[in-house]
Amino acid sequence: MRPIDRAVVTTGTFDGVHLGHRTILDRLKSTAEQVKGQSVVVTFHPHPRLVLFPDDNDLRLIDTLEERIDLLRGTGIDHLVVLEFTREFSRITSLDYVRNILVSKLGTYRLVMDYDHHFGRNREGTLAHLREFGPVYGFEVDEIPAHDVDAVSVSSTKIRKALADGDVAMAARYLGRPFALSGSVVAGDRLGRMLGYPTANISHIDPIKTMPRDGVYKVEADIPQGTFKGMLNIGVRPTLGNLEHRVEVHLFDFNADLYGQRIKVRFLQRIRDERQFSDLEHLRQQLATDAEIARS
Repeated sequence: MRPIDRAVVTTGTFDGVHLGHRTILDRLKSTAEQVKGQSVVVTFHPHPRLVLFPDDNDLRLIDTLEERIDLLRGTGIDHLVVLEFTREFSRITSLDYVRNILVSKLGTYRLVMDYDHHFGRNREGTLAHLREFGPVYGFEVDEIPAHDVDAVSVSSTKIRKALADGDVAMAARYLGRPFALSGSVVAGDRLGRMLGYPTANISHIDPIKTMPRDGVYKVEADIPQGTFKGMLNIGVRPTLGNLEHRVEVHLFDFNADLYGQRIKVRFLQRIRDERQFSDLEHLRQQLATDAEIARS
């Protein structure tokens, strides 16, 4: 890693790259433009909590690393640096972090940080420390005040809670975009086809990825053949007597083999809870109602 000329840097996990994060990223880009520098985002993988508390952690992330990289690059920053977070890395002192990474490796000219930023071993480093180190190592600190960050009133925790409640519309408002997940289509039992609603069984979803609450959703899906509207079920399909947890999507106006292909679905609206029906005919009638809602 070579030092970057007039690097304007911010750091964070940025899970979700939500509207709160974008407040920081917008400030980063505007500051870089003002000082004729280059905007640099430093993020970490795996998530620090997954490394520090591996045996007592139910954390699920809004985005996979690949999704986070795509979202961060899509904000228009100049450089993205992904640092591997290990236990050894977590023991770096705040001074060594500033000296060895921010200064020596990145060539930091200015730091853009929110008011509550902590870093280094045991989160010992604060904005006050950065202001002390700045004159010594030749960088300035640009603090994003509390009222700017808190005014957005968005956090990754709030988004995870909205998804756990099945409120994908609220999650989308926090994210500034619909929540999405990706996977590969694998062979299923073809029961959906028998009911008149063939489904793509989505597998190989990153196990660390947070999932919306079980139920039926209106979605939009990207596949190699294009973008299609559809409806998606997350759950165990109790009417069919199968307790295997699945993610299955029915695409409207599409009828081709998707096995082995990648698919990305965006959650637009929750339609209903998953429930058990007395027979397949009642399930078929409900699917027709679901499809009408999802098409609307």
